[in-house]
Amino acid sequence: MKQSPNIKVIENASLKNLNTYKIESKTKYLVTVLNLDGLKEVLSYIKDNNIKYFILGNGSNVILDEYLDGITIKLDGLNNFTIKKNTVICGAGVNMSTLTCKTVNKNLTGLEWAINIPGTVGGSIIGNAGAYNRDIFDNLESIKVIDKDLNIKVLKKEDIIYSYRHTNLKENNYIVIEGTFKLKKGNKEESLLLIKDRTERRKKTQPIGIPSAGSVFRNPPNDHAGRLIENSNLKGKTIGGASVSKKHANFIVNTGNATSKDIKNLIQLIQKEVKEKFNIDLILEQEIIDWK
Repeated sequence: MKQSPNIKVIENASLKNLNTYKIESKTKYLVTVLNLDGLKEVLSYIKDNNIKYFILGNGSNVILDEYLDGITIKLDGLNNFTIKKNTVICGAGVNMSTLTCKTVNKNLTGLEWAINIPGTVGGSIIGNAGAYNRDIFDNLESIKVIDKDLNIKVLKKEDIIYSYRHTNLKENNYIVIEGTFKLKKGNKEESLLLIKDRTERRKKTQPIGIPSAGSVFRNPPNDHAGRLIENSNLKGKTIGGASVSKKHANFIVNTGNATSKDIKNLIQLIQKEVKEKFNIDLILEQEIIDWK
């Protein structure tokens, strides 16, 4: 894999600072695409050489293996952003917090809930990210994707199968390259007050400042994963460097030297204990990237 005007390539790159768990992980090639041609270039190389790959957004919802023998792709160059009246079009590499700030500054409302979502637009669409009983599909109108044959397609929201923290986009081998959102006219000051409230609530209830990857499990219907884990007496439970947060039981934190194996073993223990106590199968919200 060679560098070109459209891509940056680092061989045997560390991913420690590119995942929010801060796990020690390396990848054979780290490729940052600078534009759409760059993405097509690297996907063509992957197809011709039958190489494993995955798209890494902000690394906020993933558990990385210690070594990824393939290509890790960053979409940082897909950062186009336009606002026309109440329609917002932005690239997959844009951060959700950036999307929120820019729309609020234009007196548009609908995305205040996303101010503290640490992921990118592309990753958030793929996983239907959400918070405070809202999700990204509430305001999504359409997306642009690139398929396995390098064709660019436009999918309307109704063309996508989506549910709580899930879409069928990855199953269809689609890579999101752009999203179009329809928002409502709002009031900047009111939006900023809502953002302040959400941010303060997050500080009070979540382990801010300690490496984690957000909510570990999806909330079961009419219940909360955090409640189930806490009532299974697992707050503070530790395996290696991974620990169930004492502040919010649906968070696993890296206490300093957690490995991918530590986190995965702790996840399995939590699922086992909750199943035994409540007969509920907790579904993992985070994605395990393990190519062994």
